[in-house]
Order: sequence, then C-alpha cells, then structure tokens
Amino acid sequence: MDRCVVLVDAGYLLGAAASLLAGEPGRSRIAVDHPVLIGALRDRAVEETGLPLLRIYWFDAAIDRRPAPEHRRLRVLPRVTVRLGALTRAEGRWVQKGVDAAMHAELSELARNHACADVVLVTGDGDLLPGVASAKEHGVAVHLWALEAADGDFNQSEELVGEADERRVLDRAWIERWARPRETNPDHAAPVAPVAVLPAPPRPRAAAEPAAEPAAATAGRAAAPLRIIPTPKDLAGRAPLPVPTPPATGLGGPVLRWSSDRGWLERTDTSPVDALPTLDRLTTAAQRWADREEDITSVGGDPQEVGQVFARRWLDRLAPADRPALLWTDHPRIPHRLDGELLRYAARFGLLAHKEDQIDEQDRYAIREGFWKELAARIPDTRRPAEVLEDS
Repeated sequence: MDRCVVLVDAGYLLGAAASLLAGEPGRSRIAVDHPVLIGALRDRAVEETGLPLLRIYWFDAAIDRRPAPEHRRLRVLPRVTVRLGALTRAEGRWVQKGVDAAMHAELSELARNHACADVVLVTGDGDLLPGVASAKEHGVAVHLWALEAADGDFNQSEELVGEADERRVLDRAWIERWARPRETNPDHAAPVAPVAVLPAPPRPRAAAEPAAEPAAATAGRAAAPLRIIPTPKDLAGRAPLPVPTPPATGLGGPVLRWSSDRGWLERTDTSPVDALPTLDRLTTAAQRWADREEDITSVGGDPQEVGQVFARRWLDRLAPADRPALLWTDHPRIPHRLDGELLRYAARFGLLAHKEDQIDEQDRYAIREGFWKELAARIPDTRRPAEVLEDS
C-alpha cells in the first residue's frame, strides 16, 4: 500500500537527544514535549516519503512492561501505537529486553503483509539488520534517520547505515523543537541529598557579634515563598524554635511528627487535622473519571508535580468550613491517612520503578514538597514553620 510507517526506538531517540542537548545520554536530563515530537516525526516522514502516514510505532522498555506516564500520554495520541519491552537490572545497571525483537517483528510483519510502501526507522541498533534486509526483499523502501551526534560522528551501526535505502540526519534545530535540557537546582545537585534540604545550623556567636533579632522583630516581615520541607532528622538536630509549643505535646523543642517516617517522638491523633477527610471521600464517580483522564493526558509524573496535583484536587473539593489553614500548625506532618493516600496516588506514575516497589526517599520528599507548595499558595498571611527555620 502507498503509505509510510515510522518505527521509533525511544531509547536511541531520547538518549541521543540528551547527549546533544545536555551532554549526557540519560533521558531524565531533558524535558520532552511528546505531542510536538510526534507531530515533528509525522510531518518529516510525510515530507521525506511523499506518502500519507499509516502509523507511528513507539518502542520502549518499562519495569514489568507497566506503562510509565510518558507511555500513557503517547498511546492516546492519534496514529501512535506504543510497544513495551522489559526493563531489567543486570550487573548493577538497567537493561532493555525485547525492544529490538519487537521492532524486528513489527518491521517484518508490515513488510510481509504489504501494509506500507516505505518504513522510517529511528534507531541506531545493528540488531535490526536482518529485519531491514527482509523488508527490502518484500519491496519496502527503508529510510534510516539518525540524530545529530554530540561529537559530530555517527551514532548508528555502520552495517545498518549501509543497508538502508535512504538516510537522513535530524539536526539540532529539529530536536530543539520538542526537547530542552532540564533546569537543575544547585541546592539539589548532590545525588545523595534529599530534595528538600535545610540551611546549615547556626554557628556559635562570637562575643563581639550582635545578638540575633528576637522573634517579635522578625514577625512583621513579609513571608518568603515556601522553599524547604524539613525532615524529622533535620528538626531533631536543631535548637528549639521561637514558635509556641502546641499545648497537646508539652515539649519545648522540635517534635518529630512526620507520619510516614520512623523515629518520631509523638503523634496526637486527637488533633483536628486528623479529622480532615481524604481525597477519595471527597471525590465523586464523575470526578474520578475526569481525574484519571487528566493523569493520563496532562500530568507528567514529576514527583513534585504529583504532590501539587493531589493537593489541588483535595483543596478544591473541601467544604469551605474544612479549609485546612490549621494544617500549618502540624507542619511538616501530613495527616496519616492523607499521607498514605498521597503516596498511593504517586505510585500510579511509575515512581515505584527501579525501587523494588517502594517510593525512593528523595521522591517522597519531592512529593510532599509539592503538596506543601500548593497549600502555601492557598493560605495567605501565614508564617510557616519552614520560614521560621530559615530566619533562625
């Protein structure tokens, strides 16, 4: 048939783009606009082959072949089919299994059934060489596309390049239409550091130095944006804070009350905060359907973004009388049931991947940080514990 098909090796495409734009092949180093990417592939294929597009096949790997957020977004786009291989751990690193075999099988099947006249391959793997040869024997023209390499050299198998009928190199300008390097926060640059890091503890004051401002002098300052989420370990290592001690605890120093971490000193279930309803109780069947649609098509799966989306829905559905301004009195603790629901929601976005069915500690910090950031935007004129920490 006089149609074209595009087969995309996502590992090659995104890895080569990351190497060129960010200097490293890890796809997490770039932000990708998937609808723009698919549109760019479609337009380029139609232009190169002069034929209408039948379909774009996106080949990638995932833990237990469970779709990640980007796969869910891609498979609902028009004329896109996602095929997933397995992502397994071998000798301390993650390895794709079955992706090359799936591409080979799809290429051979399309050619044997005369489903298309031209096939565009976006890959660099020489394992596809037999599939390319087979497609050519069935009268299919094979176009091989490469991405511009960071070092200016080939980033494809020479045998594969030699077997293709046509070859094109997609340059940096084309790539920058749909990808950009991710911005890195210097505070989070160290891989072992948690997402939210407290400032260094105050150093001892020399005799000649002026005394720190009393709390009354700082209370009138404009509240700074919420930037950090202290952990129980952080709070335990600091001096007592200039904030009133909650009557229920009777303790003069910091109290560890983060519901999902071990080692806290006290937890009071009689707090009004614990009586706040969970998101599930506030959500109707119609809203649940709309939430799922938004998760698939709009939510990217970044841990902090996930926390913000969850908090936005929860706040929007609370009755006005239940608005949780009092939640700040228990900061950084999230009510136990709500925190569990938040982490279960986050697990839908593949945040369990690579972590043996447990959300990584750094991701948990980021998820909760997103939750608190959304609350911070909803509760004006509130001096928050994190800001008191920054001033102390």
